[in-house]
Amino acid sequence: MDSFEIKSRAAAIAPVIRMAYSAEGKAYVSFAAECKCKEAVKDAEAAAEAVRNGAKCVCVEGVGTFTVTDAQGGGALSGKIAIVTGSAQGFGAGIAEFLASKGAYVAVVDMNADGARAEAEKIMSEHGTRAIAVSANVTDEDSVKAMIDETVCAFGGLDIFVNNAGIVRAGSLEEMTKTNFELVTSVDYTAFFICTKYATVPMKLQRSISPDYMADIIEINSKSGLEGSNKNFAYAGAKFGGIGLTQSFAMELAPYGIKCNAVCPGNFLDGPLWSDPEKGLFVQYLKAGKVPGAKTVADVRAAYEAKVPLGRGCRVEDVTRAIQYIIDQKYETGQALPVTGGQTMLN
Repeated sequence: MDSFEIKSRAAAIAPVIRMAYSAEGKAYVSFAAECKCKEAVKDAEAAAEAVRNGAKCVCVEGVGTFTVTDAQGGGALSGKIAIVTGSAQGFGAGIAEFLASKGAYVAVVDMNADGARAEAEKIMSEHGTRAIAVSANVTDEDSVKAMIDETVCAFGGLDIFVNNAGIVRAGSLEEMTKTNFELVTSVDYTAFFICTKYATVPMKLQRSISPDYMADIIEINSKSGLEGSNKNFAYAGAKFGGIGLTQSFAMELAPYGIKCNAVCPGNFLDGPLWSDPEKGLFVQYLKAGKVPGAKTVADVRAAYEAKVPLGRGCRVEDVTRAIQYIIDQKYETGQALPVTGGQTMLN
């Protein structure tokens, strides 16, 4: 078997061992593609039984060695394992840092491999918890599967998946190209399906071993998923679709103890999505004429701040508080939680 096949097999075994060791998942399982124990067992079931009988080092024939230790550190999410896509910067980086600050092991996932490595190193330095960087393209099925396998092999399972990666291409009907429309759809809509499909595999395995176990799929959606967005229909359409997926996934995954919810932030005006001097939304909206009378980027920003009753853009801490609520709340799924400063109010 090549390394990808070995990791795929290991990723189907590690979550079983983890939950056999701790019904709450408070365990760290490391994997090495070599046999380091005196004897080897044949499969995941035998490995789990060995762990229940006190073994902390188990070798599975043809796969490798799994070593189990207690989860380290404190915090409300101690021992939890999380993936945050698009987390080399912006909201994603803030979410990854927040989860780490609560004790979670975090996979920083981004197409920007250097940025992901820098963010993972920052997390380990500042929060003293384990973090890894994973380069992945969330629109590519093989890449997503490899991302999940790599995370599970690094930590032993998966409890929290935050679907944060997203892009925007604004423009009127006359200006929008089919290429840009499909690009936005692939990242902001289709990728949520692909990621959920593979993220739930280890979650379901964990539930099969521990019947009271619960996990979370969290989509970082947008206020544009709650109301239309003028000359930004590709993004709004994908985000509307994301809420449809959230509700549908919630119904399908509830029997497995997997909650699926969305957070719908208002405009993150200080983040790169808006403020990038070349591709940011301030520049795009100015060029698209989305704000009548605006002559500068500052005019566009002022117009968007004026739309918010609380008078400012959304911040990372506003979103992380919503994520904390979603994780803590065990009796809610299929919801879209606005975090908009009152700009969007639900009926």
